[in-house]
Formats: sequence, structure tokens, C-alpha cells
Amino acid sequence: MRSATYSVYILSMSIRHGLLALLERGPRYGSQLRTEFESRTGSTWPLNVGQVYTTLSRLERDGLVVQDGEDDQGHSLYSISEEGRTELRDWFESPVDRSSPPRDELAIKLAMAVGAPGVDIRAVIQSQRHHTVKAMQDYTRLKAQALTDVPANRDEVAWLLVLEQLIFQAEAEARWLDHCEARLVRLAEAAATEPEAGTPAPGPARTAKARARR
Repeated sequence: MRSATYSVYILSMSIRHGLLALLERGPRYGSQLRTEFESRTGSTWPLNVGQVYTTLSRLERDGLVVQDGEDDQGHSLYSISEEGRTELRDWFESPVDRSSPPRDELAIKLAMAVGAPGVDIRAVIQSQRHHTVKAMQDYTRLKAQALTDVPANRDEVAWLLVLEQLIFQAEAEARWLDHCEARLVRLAEAAATEPEAGTPAPGPARTAKARARR
């Protein structure tokens, strides 16, 4: 049975390694890390400073970062340790685990809607598809804007990669919703052709009597 906190765990691990990747470029302080993280991801997954400092404290506890004095404005700086570089290298070299995916609210919603009294599951699907297609169109417009000029720096390239992942994800979700609706239609058609429970199938004798009455 999967842990109830698995999705939170995956997100926290992504933040943890994201901060290590930024620190490999040199010492940084908390709000600077937040700004650079959001710049790389286009604020798709916004962070607050509290999250950043909590993660830095855990990284320091685990020996992956160390405090490295202060800058001219008095900000406490953090640097990545050798253990942190090893952890970061292992993260980059290891595939993302898909064997225990985080919970998907939409999949759970549709699973619970099947057979639920008073719920029109096809209406649920159509409403979600409208929202998903609109989101995909919005992402596509953002991509077009981003490609007006050739990406000028690593942050713009990183944001473009994240944006394209969102587009492909929305496309896949829309296709899956089409598949769900088609499956429900087929099941409904099959159920309509089945004889009611307790009704015997017409045998040869009944068929002959029916013909004789015509």
C-alpha cells in the first residue's frame, strides 16, 4: 500500500535536488535560491522562502550543504559539499521512479464516479476535457511567445523544457479522456443488448410459437 505522503515526498525530493543543482553553481542564500528555482521552472511550482530554508536545514543536517559565511548584505550563504555533489550526480544519473506514481486526482475522481448514484460520468469527462484542452492551448501560446526569439540563456531553455512537458502532459490527458468516454459508450451499448437478469434466452420452441402467432 502506497504511503499517503508519497506525492509530497516526491515534490520535496525534487526541491531538495533542485537546490543542490543551483548550489553547484556557487554559494547562494535562501531567497536567491527561490528566485533561481522559479526562474528555471517558469514558476510552475512556486516555492516560499520557508520551504527553501527548511530544505536547506535538512540538507545541512544530512551533510549535503554547509553554511559558507555571509555576503556583503549580510545574507547567510550555503555551499554544496562533496557529499552533496555525489548525491546530485546520483540523482542526474538515476531514472525517475515510475513504479509508484503519485496520486492523480483526476484518475481517482473518474474511478469513484463509475456507478456513483446521481453522477453523470460522461459529463465529468466532458467538463475535464474542456478544461484540459484550454490549458493546453494556454501552454501552447506561452511556448509560441517563448520561441519568438531564440532562447538566450539557460533559464529560458529550462523554462521551455518545462513548458513542453506541460503541453505533452495535457495532450496525453485529453487522449486518455477520449479513450475513457469511448470505453463507457461501448460498455453502455453492450449492456443494452444483454437480456435482463432472470429472462431466459429464446429457445427453438419459443421461436416456433412466435412465428406461428404472426
